[in-house]
Amino acid sequence: MRVAGVDPGTIQTGVGILEGRNSQCVLVFSKTIHTGRGKTIAERLEVIYTELKAIFAEWKPDVVALENVFYQKDFKAAIKVGEARAAAMLAASAHGISVLEYPPARVKQSVCGNGRATKDQVQYMVRQILKFRGELSADSADAAAVALCHVHSQRFNRIRKELTHV
Repeated sequence: MRVAGVDPGTIQTGVGILEGRNSQCVLVFSKTIHTGRGKTIAERLEVIYTELKAIFAEWKPDVVALENVFYQKDFKAAIKVGEARAAAMLAASAHGISVLEYPPARVKQSVCGNGRATKDQVQYMVRQILKFRGELSADSADAAAVALCHVHSQRFNRIRKELTHV
């Protein structure tokens, strides 16, 4: 299974693509898409859509995993993240790729064992789980964490299904 995780943002969008090999996951691609602060929101969304569409065409993921939008104190930031998520969903849809969403706390719980883990803790654990020694930006690590959450969820669902049919 090949899973693309996307950490959407209108200034920087992280992408991490995992390949499931045996019982291990390998990070086969990571990138931070930089949209440029001087551009309009429409121009930045076009950059996200265009780059993700090209990445999905090249890597052909089976599924795209995204975090759900969460609202804390900054409503405007939540709206912008939602817009970047929409660009990612459209890029996946253009290739007929399913999109699955996970709550941020579930992603952190899946990777760190703590739903309130910090960005640094997520980045550290992603590196450990994937045994990744190369350069990995915080945004790419977050994207890989969402992909890992999907992989863990699929394994859990498969095991649960096997146990209920015994």
